[in-house]
Amino acid sequence: MKTTVRILYTLVFLFCSIISFAQGINVTGKVTSGSDGSALPGASVLIKGTTTGVPTDIDGNYTIQVPSSESVLVFSMIGMVAQEIPVGTQTVINAALAEDAKSLNEVVVVGYGTQRKLDVTGSVAQIKGEEISRQPSMNAVSGLQGKVAGVQINNSGKPGEAPQIRIRGVGTAYGSANPLYVVDGVWFDDISFLNSADIESMNILKDASSQSIYGVRAANGVVLITTKRGKSGKAVVDYNGFVGFQKVTNQIKMANGREYATMVNELSNINGKQNILDPSQYGEGTDWYDQILRTAKVNNHQLSISGGGEKSTYNLSLGFLNQEGVVQKNNFKRYTARLQNDFQVLKSLKVGYTATGSYSKSQDEAGGIFRQLYAAGPIVPVYNADGSYGDPNDFGLGDANNFNPQVTIDFFNQNTKRTLLTANAYAELNVLDGLTFRTSLGGRYSQDETRSYTPQYAATLKQQNTTSVLQFVRPQTRYWIFENTLTYTKEFGNHNFTALIGQSAQRDQSYQLTASALNVPYSSEGDLYLTLGNADSRYVTDQGDLGTYASYFGRVNYSFADRYLLNASLRADGSSKFFQGGNAWGYFPSVGAGWVISNEPFMESQKFFDNLKIRGSWGKIGNASVPSNLSTLTVATGGGLAAVFGGQLNTGASINTIIPPTTYWERGVGTDIGLEAAVLNSRLSLELDYYSKKTERAIFDIPVLTSIGTETGRIVGNQANFRNKGFEAALTWRDEIGKDLTYSIGLNGSINDNTVLSVSSGSNPIYDGGVGLTSGALATRTVVGDPIGSFYGLIVDGIFQNADEISKSAQPNAKPGDFRYRDISGTNGTPDGAITGLDRQVIGNPNPKYTYGINTSWNYKTIDLTLDFQGVAKVDIYNANMGWRYGNENFTKDFFDNRWHGEGTSNTYPSANIGGGANYLPNTFFVQSGSYFRVRNAQLGYTFPQSVNEKLKIRKLRLYANAQNALNFFKYKGLSPEVRANENKPTQAGIDANVYPISATYNFGINVTF
Repeated sequence: MKTTVRILYTLVFLFCSIISFAQGINVTGKVTSGSDGSALPGASVLIKGTTTGVPTDIDGNYTIQVPSSESVLVFSMIGMVAQEIPVGTQTVINAALAEDAKSLNEVVVVGYGTQRKLDVTGSVAQIKGEEISRQPSMNAVSGLQGKVAGVQINNSGKPGEAPQIRIRGVGTAYGSANPLYVVDGVWFDDISFLNSADIESMNILKDASSQSIYGVRAANGVVLITTKRGKSGKAVVDYNGFVGFQKVTNQIKMANGREYATMVNELSNINGKQNILDPSQYGEGTDWYDQILRTAKVNNHQLSISGGGEKSTYNLSLGFLNQEGVVQKNNFKRYTARLQNDFQVLKSLKVGYTATGSYSKSQDEAGGIFRQLYAAGPIVPVYNADGSYGDPNDFGLGDANNFNPQVTIDFFNQNTKRTLLTANAYAELNVLDGLTFRTSLGGRYSQDETRSYTPQYAATLKQQNTTSVLQFVRPQTRYWIFENTLTYTKEFGNHNFTALIGQSAQRDQSYQLTASALNVPYSSEGDLYLTLGNADSRYVTDQGDLGTYASYFGRVNYSFADRYLLNASLRADGSSKFFQGGNAWGYFPSVGAGWVISNEPFMESQKFFDNLKIRGSWGKIGNASVPSNLSTLTVATGGGLAAVFGGQLNTGASINTIIPPTTYWERGVGTDIGLEAAVLNSRLSLELDYYSKKTERAIFDIPVLTSIGTETGRIVGNQANFRNKGFEAALTWRDEIGKDLTYSIGLNGSINDNTVLSVSSGSNPIYDGGVGLTSGALATRTVVGDPIGSFYGLIVDGIFQNADEISKSAQPNAKPGDFRYRDISGTNGTPDGAITGLDRQVIGNPNPKYTYGINTSWNYKTIDLTLDFQGVAKVDIYNANMGWRYGNENFTKDFFDNRWHGEGTSNTYPSANIGGGANYLPNTFFVQSGSYFRVRNAQLGYTFPQSVNEKLKIRKLRLYANAQNALNFFKYKGLSPEVRANENKPTQAGIDANVYPISATYNFGINVTF
C-alpha cells in the first residue's frame, strides 16, 4: 500500500505545476431561462466529450475557449433540460434552457458516486449548502433541523458543542450513537471543525439500502458532505459574515428572597423545627440567573477565492468564528482554512486534493453552574458591603446549596484547545470508454488539550481551596483511509447499467495522556507547568484505543427505459474490534427496486402526474462504534486493593466488569417503501416513506450488583433487539405570482415508534438514568415491549391533605403535603396496601413520536424572506432540577405560587418538602411534556440591483437581518425542552439536569461577491 501511496503523491506533485492552456476559439454568450428570459447564473457550459467547462456569472454570461469549430457546447443546469449547440463558425452562442418539468435528472450524491434522482431506489435527502450557510448556525448539522423528515436534532447552547442527531430514531444504545459523516471521502464522528459556508451539499442516507455500502459504520445513518470546489473562469472572491448576539430564551423565574424564606420556614416546620428566617427582612434578593447569564456576542466571517483555467481549478477559504457563551467568561473561537485543487493533467487523468485545517480554543464554563443557578439561595448577596463574597453559611441554610455561583465562576479556570488537520488526495483515470478507476487516500490528525487550574483561595466558608491543582488532559487521534473503486457505466438501447467494485482499508488510533500536580504557583498562563508543582504529587496516566478495518464492496445499478430500476450492493467488513471467536467479519447486503410509472406508455395521455414513482428497498447495516476488545477481561488496581501478607505490601486487583466470552457485530436490518410524485407542472411534489429498522444483538451495559466484586458493576455484551418503525412525508409547493414574486413552501413530518423486542435477561429490565436524581435513584428502564430508556416510576394521584388521609393510605410514613402514590400491584398482582418498587410503571417516553418542519422562502424583485418553523410532539422530559434536592435549595416562582402549604391549598404540587421522605423518587410529577413549536429561523434580505453593483465594481451584494429561535412555544417548566442525552446515551435521554440551554440568536449579515 505504501508503494501505491507514493505513486499517487508523485502524480500529484508532477502534474500540479504542469498546467497547459490550449489555443483555440474564444466563444462568448449568455444563458437564459426559456420561460421568462431571465439570466441563469451558475449554469454549466461544457465542451462535449471533455471535462472542460465554465459556469455562467451572475448575469448568465460566459466565456470559453474551444479547441476547434467541430466542438459542441453542452449547456445545463439543475432543473433545466440540457441543450447541445455545435460551435461551427460562431463566436457568440446564446442558449435558452427550458425547465425540466420532472426534475428527474437532478443529481444526488450516494455512497461512492452520484445518481440521477430518477435512479435512486432508497431514501436519500439532499440539502444544498446555501440553505445551511444562510442560517447563523455555529455547526452545519444544526442547519438541518426541521429541514429533513425523519431527522431529529437536539442542540446545545454551549459554544462549540456539537448537536446530537438521530436519523430515524435510535440506532444503537452503547458506544457512539452519532451517524457517520463522510466529508470528501474521509470518515468523521463529528464535523464541528467544518465551516458551513464551505459546504456544497449534504446528503442524508436514511434507509438501510442506501447506508449498507458503508456497512461497518452505518447503523446510525450516514451523512455525505461535499465541499465546494473551484470552477473554471475568472477568479471569484466571496465574503460572508455576520455579527449579532445571543440570549437565553424562556429564562426560568425563580422565587425571590421573601418567597424563598417563606418556603425555607415551611420546610423546617414540616421537619418539626422552628422558623429559620424572617421573610420580612428579604425583598427581591439576588436573581442568580440575571447575575451570571449575559447577552453574548457572536460574529462569524468567511472569505473564499475560487476560479481556474482550462486545466486546473482551485478554491481557497478562510474562516473565523467568535462566540461568547451566555455564561460569564465562557467563550469559543474557531479558525478554519481550506484549500482545494483539481488538475486535468491528461485527457483521461484527473487528480486533486482537499486539505482542511481547524483550530479552536475555548474558555470553558464551570461544571454544574446551571445546577447552582437553579439551587442558589436568593437571600445570599453576590457581594457583601465590604466587597467580600456573600456567604450562604451566614444564613444557616446547611450544605445543600452552600455556594455562591459568582465564586464558582470567578475561580474556575479551564480552557480547551483543539487542532485538527484533514486531507484527501485522489486520482481518477478513464481506463476505457465507460470504465473509470479512482484511488484516494485520506486522513486526519487531531490534538486536543484541556488545561484546568484550581488556585488557592478562600471566598466563603465552604468555597475555598488550600492546595492548588494543575491538570492537563491531552487526547489525540490518528486516522487514515485508503480506498480504490472501479466503475463501469454502459448504455445500450433502453438499458442503462452501472457496476462498482471497491476496496477500503482504515486505521483509527486514539491516545490520551492525563497529568496533574499540586501546589503549582500561578503568575500567568505561560507559567503553568507541572514541573513547578510538588515532585511527589505529580501523577500521570494514559489510555488508548486502536481499530483497524479491511473492506470490500460492490454495487450494481440497472434501469430499463427509465421505468424499471434495480439496485443491489454487498459490503464485507473486517474489524479488529470483533476479532474474538472468528467474528471479525460482517457482511452487509442490500437490494432496492423502483418503478417510474409516469414513464410508462399508458401514462403518456394523462396530464395529472408529471412524475410518479414507487420504490422499495431492504438492507443490512452494522455498528463498530464501540470500544475495542469488549470481550477482553480487564482489571483495576489501586491503593484500596492493596493488602499486607507476611509483613509485605502486595498490590491487589479487581475485575473491571463482567464480559461475555464473545461479542458479536451489532447489526441493523431495514426495509423502506416509498412513493414520489409531482403534479401541476411539478409545482407540487410529494415524497412518502414507510420504514422499519431492526437492531439485532444490540450492545448494552447492564448494571449488576457491585457486591460480586466488579469495579463498574456492569456487564457489557449483546443484550437486546429493538426496532424503529415509522412514516415520513415531505410536501413542497413552488410557484410564482406574476413576474416578480416567486415562493416555495415545504412541509415535512415523521412518525417514529421505538420498541424493545427482546432482552437477553428476559423480563429483567435494564435500569439507567440516575444523573441528577436524589440518592442515585434511577429514572429510566429498558424492557421488552417499551421504548429504550422509558421513564419509569410511581404515579402521583394527588397530594395528602391531612393525617386522616395518610392513615387510610398505603403510605403510613407520609406527611401532609407529600405525594400520594397509586397502589398498583403487590407480589400477587393486586394492590397490597404498600408502596414499593412493584408499583412503578412506565411514566414517559424521551423518544419523540412526531417531528416536523415548515420551510418557506419568498422572493420579490430584490427582496427575499425566509421563514422556517420546527417542532416535536409527543415526547417527555424528566425535570430532574425540581427534585434534585438535599436541603434548602431554591424553588421556582411557579412552584411557590402552586405549592401545597396547608390543607386545600393544592392537590397537584407538593409542599416545600419535595426532596424529603419518598417525594424524591422518580414519579409522574417530574415528567413533563417536551413538545414544542418554534420559529426556527426568520431572515429578511435585500440584494442590490446590478446597476448599483456595477458602480461599486462588484458582482453581487446582499444584506440581511436574521433571528433564530426567537419565538418558542412549549409547556415545559424548564429553560428549554430541547434536552440532549447525557453522555450521548439513549438510556439517559430526556433528563434535564444541569443542561446548557439553547439561545435565541439575532444577527446582521452581508454577502459580497467580487
